[in-house]
Amino acid sequence: MHYSPSGEKLRTALSAAQHQECIKRAGKAMEETMNHGVLSNRTVIELGSMIAAPYATHILNQLGADVIKIEPPAGETTRKLVRGGPSGSYLAFNRGKKSLCLDLQTDAGQEIFRKLVERADIIVQNLSPSAARKMGLTYEACRALNRDIVFCHIKGYGPGPLQDEVASNPIAEAATGVMYANRVDGRPSRLGPSYHDQFAGCYAVIAILSALLDNGGGKCRNIEFGLYETGLHIAARDILGVQLKSQLLGRPEQEPSAEFSIPGYGAYETQDGRWIYLVMLSDEHWRRFCQATSLQPDPELASLRQRRAARPQVEELVRTAVHSYKYDALAQKLSTHGIGFSEVLSLDRVLDAPQAQVPGKCSDFHFSGYRFRSPDLPFPAHIKDHGLDAPPPLLGEHTNELLAELGYSADQIEALSASNIALQAEKNTELWAKPRRTAASAG
Repeated sequence: MHYSPSGEKLRTALSAAQHQECIKRAGKAMEETMNHGVLSNRTVIELGSMIAAPYATHILNQLGADVIKIEPPAGETTRKLVRGGPSGSYLAFNRGKKSLCLDLQTDAGQEIFRKLVERADIIVQNLSPSAARKMGLTYEACRALNRDIVFCHIKGYGPGPLQDEVASNPIAEAATGVMYANRVDGRPSRLGPSYHDQFAGCYAVIAILSALLDNGGGKCRNIEFGLYETGLHIAARDILGVQLKSQLLGRPEQEPSAEFSIPGYGAYETQDGRWIYLVMLSDEHWRRFCQATSLQPDPELASLRQRRAARPQVEELVRTAVHSYKYDALAQKLSTHGIGFSEVLSLDRVLDAPQAQVPGKCSDFHFSGYRFRSPDLPFPAHIKDHGLDAPPPLLGEHTNELLAELGYSADQIEALSASNIALQAEKNTELWAKPRRTAASAG
């Protein structure tokens, strides 16, 4: 007899044990289809502040690692940067982590930390060298507790005469040539985003993954490098470019701007007041641009050398051509002719673009009564496919949970909290100061 019984009939037809086994098999099958990420069996301890270390562990978390963020009683720096509350850095780079609020300057705090190290796989920190030594947060101390630990210290400077000095992202920019050409009203200025911090976080992840793959007895497990060395590596192309010109021309010649003095390379305003960024590096780019905008080809401007020599003339041609079109019409023509371009977007418009709306690029989450959308790592097949909507933790949100996992009793946890050694989050606290209401807005 063939029939399809309802759920209720099926439950009465099977024994309780058989029913539970069916549920278990279904759950296991669903579990197997989920991507937990390539690091799903790894535990990371982060002692990070600002960007470099939190960014590294953010990537490790998206790859599936369980990240425990140890913070002092005051919380890490980015928790208090915007109207007394968390900044964009905190929201973006701490999603899905667990927060353990711990005073590492106490013996009891150190004991908790040692127990965590014994169970962990990776430690990432970007404390100053002196602070790390003072609290015993060194590779040698951690390896004595766990011989397999991968220890990563992102510093201001790596080995050398400045290795104990403090450096941040803009200092690394200044020291490695980036800031020299980036000027506002003639004054060397930092770039907008903290790229040296984020590159350092990426380099940390590369080194950590290499250490996990290393079969050479753990020699790669002590990772120590600086924002300065990160900046040197990033600047290699520009540094060698100056070396080349020095030997060709007999003098060191800096590029006068980020546009390399190539006409047709930069931002231009369209008829409807929008800005479009064009990149015309080659003669073919120039030929296609002339076709797209109906510019009459000039044989005297056919080569890049000719256009460089006539830079003011070419720049005026491009400005006029671009300004004769509204943005959408020009974008269609440029796309048809295979020319690379983009509108220069303000940050509030970036995630509204159709390319950014494609599933798998961003995750939505709620935090402290507000809604956010944050970009994820750009290779979905490699990252976990669940938990990406988890918000960043409140300060000490997982303290009690983690202490219990380490074997502390409820009474011991309460005593640690009462002594301000290990603090639990206050869940209903307002994180940001509300803007003051003016008389006009109140009315």
